[in-house]
Amino acid sequence: MAWLCLLVSASSVDLVDETYRIPGGEWRYVEVSLRQRPATIYAVLGSPESPPGIRAALLTHEDLYRLNRDRPYGVLATSSPGPVARLSFYVRNPGEYALVLDNRESDKPATVHLRVWLDFAGPPGHQPETLSPQRRMTVILVSFLGFFAIVTWSARRLLQSIRR
Repeated sequence: MAWLCLLVSASSVDLVDETYRIPGGEWRYVEVSLRQRPATIYAVLGSPESPPGIRAALLTHEDLYRLNRDRPYGVLATSSPGPVARLSFYVRNPGEYALVLDNRESDKPATVHLRVWLDFAGPPGHQPETLSPQRRMTVILVSFLGFFAIVTWSARRLLQSIRR
């Protein structure tokens, strides 16, 4: 049953799909908790009516604390300012992150739509590994041999039971 769940599970998970109002000269944040395995965080922020200075930035939880205290902080990824901002970053280490919606470059309030999702398919450009054609053929042949061995054994046992 666990194998079936793994096969059915999606490689992408939506986290946020909401509209936010950010006053001019201020910022807001959305928590992104990554507790599973490494993933790529994608975010699309904006609307045609939003001021051109709005941007998104991905920070660690510690850097968010520093930003809140007006101390120097680091940024994992940032979008370019504009009416529509796009951001993507491959996170290797699970943990607590924050997506900051920054409107500090404008004195006008911004109403923006934010969509955030995680993609567990691997780093961008990653190709899943496949077996060589020789190994694939070996796996197929061994599987067939095993299957026919079990069928033959079962048929013999069934025939012996019927004859008794």
